Amino acid sequence: MQSDNIYIKITVKKTFVSFLLLSVSSSVAFAGTKLLTSLYDRTVTDSTLVYPGNFHPLPQAGDTFWRDSVPETIRNSYIAYGEKYLGKSWPALPVTEFARFKGDGNRTGYEQLSFNRRRQLAALVMAEITEGRKRFVPDIINGLHCILEETWWGIPAHYGKNIPTYEDQTVDLFNAETAGLIAWTAYMLNTDIESFSPQLRKRIDNEITRRILRPAAKTDYWWKRAGMNWNPWIASNWLACILICEHDRKQQTEGVAQIIAALDCFIDSYPADGGCDEGPNYWDRAAASLFDCLNLLNLATDGRIDVSDNQKIKAMAAYAYKLYVGKGRCVNFADANINTMALQLNVAYPFGLYIDDPVMKQFAAYIAHKKDFARHAAEIYDNSGNWPALARELFLIRNVNGLIKEEPREPLLKDVWLPDLQIMTSRSRNLFVAMKGGTNGESHNHNDVGSFIVYTDGSPLIVDPGVGSYTAKTFSKQRYDIWSMQSQYHNLPIINGTGQKDGRQYAASEAKYSKGRLSIDIAKAYPEEAGVRQWTRELKMNGKHGIEITETYLLDTMRTHPQIVLMCAMSPDTSVPGIIRLGKHRVEYDPSQLSLTSSGIDELLDEKLRGIWSDGLYRIVMTVKSEKTGGRIKYSIK
Repeated sequence: MQSDNIYIKITVKKTFVSFLLLSVSSSVAFAGTKLLTSLYDRTVTDSTLVYPGNFHPLPQAGDTFWRDSVPETIRNSYIAYGEKYLGKSWPALPVTEFARFKGDGNRTGYEQLSFNRRRQLAALVMAEITEGRKRFVPDIINGLHCILEETWWGIPAHYGKNIPTYEDQTVDLFNAETAGLIAWTAYMLNTDIESFSPQLRKRIDNEITRRILRPAAKTDYWWKRAGMNWNPWIASNWLACILICEHDRKQQTEGVAQIIAALDCFIDSYPADGGCDEGPNYWDRAAASLFDCLNLLNLATDGRIDVSDNQKIKAMAAYAYKLYVGKGRCVNFADANINTMALQLNVAYPFGLYIDDPVMKQFAAYIAHKKDFARHAAEIYDNSGNWPALARELFLIRNVNGLIKEEPREPLLKDVWLPDLQIMTSRSRNLFVAMKGGTNGESHNHNDVGSFIVYTDGSPLIVDPGVGSYTAKTFSKQRYDIWSMQSQYHNLPIINGTGQKDGRQYAASEAKYSKGRLSIDIAKAYPEEAGVRQWTRELKMNGKHGIEITETYLLDTMRTHPQIVLMCAMSPDTSVPGIIRLGKHRVEYDPSQLSLTSSGIDELLDEKLRGIWSDGLYRIVMTVKSEKTGGRIKYSIK
């Protein structure tokens, strides 16, 4: 098996879909425990898997549960949000906007239009369920028909042609996500849809069969063997469509068997520490989407498939709060941004209930409290893209009274170590630090082996820039031409003018951890031309002494002096030799060892990153003065 990243071309009906950022370890079948398969015996499952037409996981619209058991303020929030769309037209999806991705690489224009359609439908459905007066049904019917008329339900970045065609129903994330939304709408409002037109209800089943059920079952998609978010994200929607819209028993059982096999590939690819190398923001559609599947499998098999006590599943859930910084921010290694909570409320609480994790349940209650969910349940998803995952929202409010009773608590863990992912976090007084080892062949990788970030009272101090708006370049061979993917714009050394290289072989070694302290050799993360034999970075959280960093290096040659980069979220004051002032904090260094330059890099920020780094982003370069090929540099953050 090769070890570095590969550029994958997937042939589907003679069309090519290009996708980058699957390390080989994430795109092949894994030999592992096969956790779900071990519970899946065809004879037993045939007798226990719910038969087509008999899946009833939730009370449907019109059931008094939604009016009698959901608090009035929460119901009113969904109703008021849905009222914004009453009588509104449905956004057009111009084919020229779809084709734009193949032209200039822009993917956000079409995505926003498409997601807005789905947001509108979900908002109307939630309003109708919680009000139960059929006031929103006509608009829902129009929305369903509008989306059913779309040629393809996915997004252009995941499609081989510049325009969608009726024949090519490639299964991607948002083709599946839309199918899930339509299926859950059909389930919840089945009586109203049938009353309006049995032909419409039949068409829903036919379109879901044509667009996802048959293509997903008959095509050997790479994501069925992947250890990243495409696998459970698609599977969770595919499974919902099978349970709600599949009428053929043989197709149903075979589809469920395929999903179970796919999910086992995903689970087996994960390390024992539960770490998600795609970054915390992808947890919501990685481990959390796995939970969506586990929840449905449990309901559809009368509890036969239940892995809620499995330690790896528990660890995969806990990752979401283990990398939590505070003030709604998470560690943003890989394709992540600081301002996005590591988990969404509508999956956090049900997942916490499933595995009986008090920290996760209390964290969910904390999120609900901070966002005033009791009065603004619908509005909290306004900035979360495709608002909301309908099934998640329904399962949340089915259990909302338990959430309300839960004690809110922010999970400010003192020390965390994920040995497989090689990520540590530590907090002391008002400082928080996170550092990573790992490899440069991770999914959604940035070249950042050995990088660290520092927060003060939950606010960013020394930072990872994160990821800008996705374009065609983001998931292509040119990914590492993007500045924010390069080690030179992370908190790392530049050695002989050279940054780190992408690929699984470019990795940390000699990792040694004790509470609040991590030492790793990052020399192997650099290519041969860097001429580095050893670069051991040791970071230690040292109480009142702050965070201490020691760089011990040995070079084969010195063509240019080594440099150490620090990316800062505020303008640094470097007027006093030996001190870099960052607001109330400072970086202390030995001016006889290091010289400094600093500059703002606002011109590199796109619209998304400008929104995140509203106070600017600054780059400090500390250059080693010594002419020797070996040495030791110390500096601290207080």
